[in-house]
Amino acid sequence: MHIVILDDDGTLLRTLTRRLIASGHQVSSFATPVAIGELLALKADCYVLDLRFGAQSGLAYVPQLRQQLPQSRILVMTGYASIATAVQAVKSGADDYLTKPMDFSMLLAAIQGEEQPEQELADDELLSTDQVEWEHIQRVLQQQDGNISQTAKLLGMHRRTLQRKLSKHRP
Repeated sequence: MHIVILDDDGTLLRTLTRRLIASGHQVSSFATPVAIGELLALKADCYVLDLRFGAQSGLAYVPQLRQQLPQSRILVMTGYASIATAVQAVKSGADDYLTKPMDFSMLLAAIQGEEQPEQELADDELLSTDQVEWEHIQRVLQQQDGNISQTAKLLGMHRRTLQRKLSKHRP
């Protein structure tokens, strides 16, 4: 199976490439943004796209990949997961949305299109109030196309307060 990986984290990119090759796959990897035409020309079986890929989003590639290569699997992975970006990825045509760090066996299962078993959440795995707030902020921000001022107004908070919350990593 030919797999294309786009990720600006060089260490992760090298590790995934090495492990996928050891698993018998052909891998093309990119650490810097690449033209969509170049990706389409590879006609890979699977594309693994980093959500935050340099200055752009891996989501930008999804619609054209899905349209031109409907048989290919498209996976979006991120270390900054949110419900809003997961929904956006799936609506754009991604087959799966994976959060970093991930177990390599989970990545292989997603590449091969295997269903992951549903796991019940334990009480300590439920979303905290900080996590619920983060998700809500991300959803409203996305609905406002990234407009910080409008999002702050809708959320009833000062723009600088919102910027501070956004500069923190996901709880």
